[in-house]
Amino acid sequence: MMKFSLIYAAGLAAIVAGPVMAGGTTTPGPAPVMLDPAPIVPLGTDWTGPSVGLQLGYGDVSTTGPVLEGDDILLGLRAYYDYDFGDFILGGGLQYDTTDLDIGGVTTLDAVTRVGVRGGIDLTDDWIYGTAGWARAETSSGGVGDSDGWFAGLGYEMLVTDMISVGAELLYHEFDSFDLVGLNADATTAAVSVNFRF
Repeated sequence: MMKFSLIYAAGLAAIVAGPVMAGGTTTPGPAPVMLDPAPIVPLGTDWTGPSVGLQLGYGDVSTTGPVLEGDDILLGLRAYYDYDFGDFILGGGLQYDTTDLDIGGVTTLDAVTRVGVRGGIDLTDDWIYGTAGWARAETSSGGVGDSDGWFAGLGYEMLVTDMISVGAELLYHEFDSFDLVGLNADATTAAVSVNFRF
């Protein structure tokens, strides 16, 4: 019995001494903490910055006192600076259209200049906006002269690459300060544009 107890004690000592000889007893560390991955948030498009572009449009003009009408193609340049507030975009800019629009054989509309603001809803890679501002009509012949006025309308712009967008605008204009007394004009233009954004 004594012999069995010694063998048992020696075996138990070997079991306990094994880990100690191999570098000591090991204490299990804390369980690893599992973290949920951060949610992926789409970056979207930031419309903040300047843009310049070309536009091609069509204009229809009618006058009162005397009653005259005319329509023709317009070709122009545009430059804007926009600021993206997240869900809303606000900007301002300049447009210049040149044309050779005959108005009833009395005069010719040579150019339209616009300075205005625009604001609308950010739809990520595109946006829709309202626009309004000051406009000037320049004519030649017939003693009609030029006129200041205003414009208002709607527009849409969409990115086709990171730096190029295409757009469309429908604008209404009124002019009432020509040299020819009593002459008032209203004009509607529809145009498409290609814009370089930087």
